[in-house]
Amino acid sequence: MIQRIQSILLLGVSICMGMVLAYYIWGEANPEKTKGILFSAIDMQIIDFGQGVADKTDDVVIETQSMWYLAGLAILAALVSLFSIFQFKNRLNQMKLGALNSLLMVSYLGICFFKVNQFEELVNPQVQGNFQLGFFLPAVALVLNAVANRFIRKDEKLVKSVDRIR
Repeated sequence: MIQRIQSILLLGVSICMGMVLAYYIWGEANPEKTKGILFSAIDMQIIDFGQGVADKTDDVVIETQSMWYLAGLAILAALVSLFSIFQFKNRLNQMKLGALNSLLMVSYLGICFFKVNQFEELVNPQVQGNFQLGFFLPAVALVLNAVANRFIRKDEKLVKSVDRIR
């Protein structure tokens, strides 16, 4: 039963949420390219580029804020997804874990969006920063989780219909 499509989708959720730790969520630089922000699930760094972005030898981290709670949410969502794969004998429990995982990922995205709006004012409020892959991976994981929950619900309905026939 581990080879079901929802198991593959849940593995995809786990991989996406694990990859969130390796990629930046958002980045912004002021128009003069002398100062910028890099925001990841682990930390937020304000960087002084020195002579400009092209010359990376002068880059100095001015300030760092830890974002351990974002990293914790991402790791927790990945672990819940992995645990859910092995709950294939109890589909109702699997659906509950899927709902919990959706809640974790939505809260991750909400906190990221809030922090991006907060950090945007630090360098230059007039310039819009760029969302990176670390922001879009949880959205992909959320879609994969919803599709996996649909297949789990479909299996549960099939089992109930077969039980009704007996």
